[in-house]
Amino acid sequence: MSDTNKQSSKTLFGMKRLHAFILVALTAILLPIAGAVIYVTTAILPKVPPIDAVTDYRPKIPLRIYTADNVLIGQFGVEHRDFVPIAKIPAMMKSAVLAIEDTRFYEHGGIDFIRALGAARANLRGGFRQGASTITMQVARNFFLTNEKTLARKFTEIALAYKIEDSLTKDQILELYMNQIYLGQRSYGFSSAARSYYGKTLDQLTLAETAMLAGLPQNPARTNPVSNPKRAQARQHAILKRLLELGEIDEARYRQALAEPLRVKRDAGQSFDTRAEYVAELARQTVFQQFGEESYTRGITVTTTILAAEQNAAYDSVRRNVLAYDGRHGYRGPEARVELPPDAEEREEAIVDALQKRPSSDGLLPAVVLKASSEAVLVDTLSGEDITIRGAGLKFAAAALSSKARESVKITPGAVIRISKDKDGDWAITQVPQVAAAFVAIDADTGAYHALVGGFDYNLQKFNHVTQAWRQPGSSIKPFVYSAALEKGYSPTTRILDQPIELPGATLETPWTPQNDDGVFDGEVTLRQALVKSKNVPTVRVLRAVSVEFAHQYLEHFGFDLARHPKNYTMALGTGAVTPLQLAGGYAVFANGGYRVKPYLIARIQDGNGAVILEARPPQAKDEASRAVTARNAFVVDSMLRDVARFGTAAGATKQLGRQDLAGKTGTTNDAVDGWFAGYAGNVVAVSWMGYDEPRSLGGREFGSTLAMPIWIDYMRVALAKVPPVERTPPEDVVHDGDDWIYPEFIDAGETRTIDIEQAPVEQPLDLPPGSQEVPPDASPFDERPAIEALPPMVPPPAPPPAPTPPPPNPPAQNTLW
Repeated sequence: MSDTNKQSSKTLFGMKRLHAFILVALTAILLPIAGAVIYVTTAILPKVPPIDAVTDYRPKIPLRIYTADNVLIGQFGVEHRDFVPIAKIPAMMKSAVLAIEDTRFYEHGGIDFIRALGAARANLRGGFRQGASTITMQVARNFFLTNEKTLARKFTEIALAYKIEDSLTKDQILELYMNQIYLGQRSYGFSSAARSYYGKTLDQLTLAETAMLAGLPQNPARTNPVSNPKRAQARQHAILKRLLELGEIDEARYRQALAEPLRVKRDAGQSFDTRAEYVAELARQTVFQQFGEESYTRGITVTTTILAAEQNAAYDSVRRNVLAYDGRHGYRGPEARVELPPDAEEREEAIVDALQKRPSSDGLLPAVVLKASSEAVLVDTLSGEDITIRGAGLKFAAAALSSKARESVKITPGAVIRISKDKDGDWAITQVPQVAAAFVAIDADTGAYHALVGGFDYNLQKFNHVTQAWRQPGSSIKPFVYSAALEKGYSPTTRILDQPIELPGATLETPWTPQNDDGVFDGEVTLRQALVKSKNVPTVRVLRAVSVEFAHQYLEHFGFDLARHPKNYTMALGTGAVTPLQLAGGYAVFANGGYRVKPYLIARIQDGNGAVILEARPPQAKDEASRAVTARNAFVVDSMLRDVARFGTAAGATKQLGRQDLAGKTGTTNDAVDGWFAGYAGNVVAVSWMGYDEPRSLGGREFGSTLAMPIWIDYMRVALAKVPPVERTPPEDVVHDGDDWIYPEFIDAGETRTIDIEQAPVEQPLDLPPGSQEVPPDASPFDERPAIEALPPMVPPPAPPPAPTPPPPNPPAQNTLW
């Protein structure tokens, strides 16, 4: 064979081999593709779920609670989400997200093959790691799939992406993504994340903050700025660099954003401009009773009757006055102690661990002491800030810094303490109070809540003392006893013997001998004077005169639970049990002219579309169907309660607020276990209370006027700021009895002119003309017995009272006391 033929044969053989190789290669390529196509067509596509969830998107919007003036005070739901239309999302927020997640989003059809290749090349080179999933693919995964890494899931994701692209516009897809994506801290969507991490709306974010949020979708746990600030900042810087590369920002803005300090909320989560956690929880319970678990996903909004300014005043007043009480009773020592390792990194971990265990409380920062002396204390906080406290900031804990301090109280390195800023912005040592408090204010005519504070701090205790705490009301119950006496014919001018009295006690050997708080007996007092000066013994005598049975039953007119009040003489001194809310409802009867009100909180409930589901209809004011006592009864008791606020135990309120239409009554139980103030003005009824959850004395020099009344005054200063004083018009069915009032049918009834007084009245009048006295200028606003010197002098009876009759040899069949 010639060389030429041999060469041709080799060439032909080579070509055949090449063709065979190409055929095998094509077969090797096409067969998997064909297999994949068959697999996708037969196994994947039939199982691709319908995309109704995105074409008919209904986000899980949480339950939101608002004040009457539209201030958000509560949000409840597994997913915290604010749905924001794409048109209202700031352009920079969209640019930052697309820059790092899907630069070619508006160009590809759901799958970005160029980006996939670029991501693979960048990852192989060790640069900033990028994924190949587009925004559309992430929407498909978030709505329909899990994060498992299988071939079937990836094929399904791709199929869904094409389906979504075919059904929605690009803006609709981006809108879904930016409202649905999880970004840590229970926040879904960028608007919710902006509130959680920065306490801002999207349009309030800086460029640096925008970039920080844009870095969260990749891995909200790993790049969380609260738990992993270094990784979060690295991601933030990469996004800023990408924005610079894409021409979205210039060099100056890039440098400025890089230099901006990382400032996120350490308590990243829910926070509201108005502190009303107890209110929000009450509203949540009401909605949940009606809608169950759907309450947290339907986007229901609740509008309460709470007024934001008054709620703020109530919250601030409770905290300020509880801290003031706590400050009067001394420093108790550190909350805990922690060992401080010598190694700096280990020491930091120990400090963070110790501080994270301490419950947060508004303005009371937990801190670990690093150095301590009588001149200065250096502490470290959870944010890593070292703070030195000096001078006046050490005053409260000065005894604990002494070398003679007990070990349990002493402040030493490793001690966990609380610090706060004073009015001048300087740091000071403080502590979390142990005492509890409550405050509630309602509309006197309708019962609508104006403000409610169920305790010192909801974070520390969820128990709502306004609605759940049953406590002895002490002297704040007395107006209701006197109201009962009016119906028996007694009047403010009725003279009562104020001398020691002995009544049957638990046993024959131990009679009950009630005492006046001040230990002073004035001989004779009028009924008005007895209430103004909060006299115990005269009140017991009044109760005995009207009968325990009648007065006990009479309490029901005001909404009190009769089963919680003793059916004996101690009832006159408030040994029963009421809640602050119940007491507010009782005083509302005197404030509104004699009508019973039912306190209510929710004004309106709307669904996610804004349709009204429920709307409260406030009761008609002055509806005779809800009358509790006569108009004349309410008027006369009101006149006496106004004198309490002018001349009696509540005179500090009039002096502080400078108005003459205040009415109210202090209450202090035995051993000062509970301190109360209940009162009203300007159609607002408010009750404040202070005490320990485990009942114990609040202190020998503490009274309702030092504990609860300051809370009431601080609130009323705001609530009444624009409300003019209101004077009451006397009803037609009361007449003058000298300078006071009496029911006309009893004006000639001698038997109701005195109680336990046998002698004829002395010539000098003993009643207190309403409004005829002035509060002494030097009277303390928080003295339990201020201005009593301004009352007309008491005239003792001409002869001493007869000695108590000794008990009979055999006990009576029934004992009205026990």
